[in-house]
Amino acid sequence: MLTSLQLKNFKAWRDTGEVTLRPVTMLLGTNSSGKSSLIQSLLLLKQTVQSPDRTIHLNLGGDELNDYFNFGDFDDVLTIGCTDPRRFELAFAFRRPAGERIQDGHFHCSYGKTSSGAVAVQELELLTDGRRLRAVRREKGAYSLFVDDEAQPRGKSRDFAPERSIALSAEAIVQLGAEGALAQDLSLAIRRELENVVYLGPLRRKPERDYVWNKSNPGEIGSDGHKAIDVLLASALTKNGGQGEIVAGVSRWLTCMKIADHLEVRQVGRSTRYEVVVHKDGVQANLRDVGIGISQVLPVLTVAHFAPPGSTVILEEPEIHLHPLAQAVLAELFVEVSQKRGIQFIVETHSEHVFRRMQTLIAQQRTQPDQCALYFVERDEATARLRPLAVDDFGTVSNWPPHFFGDSVGEARAQAQARAQRMRDHPYG
Repeated sequence: MLTSLQLKNFKAWRDTGEVTLRPVTMLLGTNSSGKSSLIQSLLLLKQTVQSPDRTIHLNLGGDELNDYFNFGDFDDVLTIGCTDPRRFELAFAFRRPAGERIQDGHFHCSYGKTSSGAVAVQELELLTDGRRLRAVRREKGAYSLFVDDEAQPRGKSRDFAPERSIALSAEAIVQLGAEGALAQDLSLAIRRELENVVYLGPLRRKPERDYVWNKSNPGEIGSDGHKAIDVLLASALTKNGGQGEIVAGVSRWLTCMKIADHLEVRQVGRSTRYEVVVHKDGVQANLRDVGIGISQVLPVLTVAHFAPPGSTVILEEPEIHLHPLAQAVLAELFVEVSQKRGIQFIVETHSEHVFRRMQTLIAQQRTQPDQCALYFVERDEATARLRPLAVDDFGTVSNWPPHFFGDSVGEARAQAQARAQRMRDHPYG
């Protein structure tokens, strides 16, 4: 699980400070305030770790099939007005499951631009259990290796350049001697943490009328959720799919949202094609023929049951096209699944209903304030600012920004004034 995140000079963020991440973390705020940049920083590292080029320092994207986001070039990432030094920094802390060699760790890396315009690691710092390993860029692309607080480097060479931001080269590991094994264990733990990040964006693919199933279970759901139906087919049609466990879980939440009674995967005649049928109030309909809200929330519900335990699921606007009751139920989904399946949720949302239900769940003691983190992101001219929302044991927020969810009292006052004025102008109707 990711336990904290910090960005410096990254897009809209001069310095986020240390952002605490919980099993359920919600990011709220106005449009273009910087919420998405927090999420994108993790996707940038994830797509770097997954790059086929192990010598790359940072994969800014460009491959539409394999990358999550195209960040442009170094200057597009660097905060506007950042001059000396022209660097940005990414850092996060994490906690791994019991039994692994690294339990708690911290990743911190700063990036600069070379004379050729490429992005290069300026300093990589890996920490765990009081131990610290560093690779610091020197002249002509050489890197010095440091252990703990040693003043003198263990060595300096261009062969010690970090790989994919998170790992030291084989030559550097050999040079570190006894600490080389620690460097390998730390890099592996960081890699696993980033590989366990699952992302579902705000634009989900519309459903088809039927699907061909290749009798395999997809490895991921896709950033637009296009593999969600494949996951449901595998769940319903294979023994390894848990005998429909994912389909049952999705159906249960659709019922809680009052938008369907249950889902059914049905073969189309004797063909190799299958359809997803939605049952509601005794009526059966193809997924293509029901409201778009179901098709848009289906990947959200599916990924919650499909992501392996220990995953960090990042969701942007999971509430899109849902009515208020269904939006509110999403908060219950995040809390229950995080508790039962060990899934961490980082959610970017504009929904008042999701947030209000989260407050209610805290008040009902179905979750605790230390199990969720709520943040409001706002803009101060060109710079993003993060406001942690202080929530007590009764779900009350003591520092809520005014008018973000509108001014309900002001609207009621305006309606009452308009009513009174009309009665004065037309006292007899």
